[in-house]
Amino acid sequence: MAQAFGLYTHQRNNRIRSNLLIAGLFLLVYLTAWGLLLIAYGYGGVPRGQTVFGEANRIFRSWFPFITLATILWIFVGFRINVALIGAVTGARGITQADNPKLYRMLENLCISRGLSMPRLAIMESDALNAFASGVNDKQFTVTVTSGLLAQLNDAEVEAVLAHELTHIRNGDVRLMVVAVVIAGVVSFIGEIVFRGFGRSRIRVSSDDSKKGNGLAIVIGVAVIAISWFLAVLIRLSLSRSREYLADAGAVELTKNPDAMISALLKISGRADIDGIPSGVMDMCFENDPDDFADLFSTHPSVTKRVQALIETAGGRMPEMPPHPPKLAERQDLQTMVEETAARGPWSRPPAAPGQG
Repeated sequence: MAQAFGLYTHQRNNRIRSNLLIAGLFLLVYLTAWGLLLIAYGYGGVPRGQTVFGEANRIFRSWFPFITLATILWIFVGFRINVALIGAVTGARGITQADNPKLYRMLENLCISRGLSMPRLAIMESDALNAFASGVNDKQFTVTVTSGLLAQLNDAEVEAVLAHELTHIRNGDVRLMVVAVVIAGVVSFIGEIVFRGFGRSRIRVSSDDSKKGNGLAIVIGVAVIAISWFLAVLIRLSLSRSREYLADAGAVELTKNPDAMISALLKISGRADIDGIPSGVMDMCFENDPDDFADLFSTHPSVTKRVQALIETAGGRMPEMPPHPPKLAERQDLQTMVEETAARGPWSRPPAAPGQG
């Protein structure tokens, strides 16, 4: 991976990294298929003189082109219906310029400044403060914001959130997240079926005299599917998590207002959870609050880390009165972090010498 010196080289490296992760997801589909074959032949058995592993490998090689085509077809279907599916599960409604001229004009001005195609706009009725982008091409790209976000954020903060989501579209993040969620969804679905099946029945290999099963093959098959399931989730999380810093930076590049992004993050923190929304959609949102497991397995870096990055690298400044400090204080003393790092920002003043006011 080439060294990154600025925003655009970071974008390039992120695209390379993401493509490698997508290739890894295809490998997980192959592993899952192989694991299923081991389980099937371990249960059902193979004719005497043959081995379960040999027969599973033979069938896997013959099915390999069909598995690949089926995966590509599944991705194609996901590409075609992803926006409609997300709209169905979120209840978001598309809006036109006449419905909300100010919001439309904000997004349009951001697009004009970089010569980007104007995505669709949608509003989701929810008290949560959040937003997300969806779609895989210029005809589909949609930026959705919650009604709660529009009610609680000022114009500069809303513009920063729109710029963040527009950067996800601009960098190709949204398309890659759709692919990752589609493939990871297949692996997770198969894994859930397998483990639910084991939870409801006892493991018994074939007792047919003409065939022999293999308990070891069943165990290995289950282990392969479990590992694939776990890695698919981690890959999906890493695709989202590694891009939030870059999207924040891209938003600052578009708006030239790091303070608005910091203020928006502080207001949204702790108020971003949207009830009844699938985890795959929450992974695509502007903020997905870490749970009590810190943020080790969170799809997004913590707000504290994102604010710190904006202060240290974008010259952002902490507002004098954080929007809701008690909520943030439950996670980390953000004010202490700011006091320690703000001195390195371009707008900071050096501490006064002893005896000077």
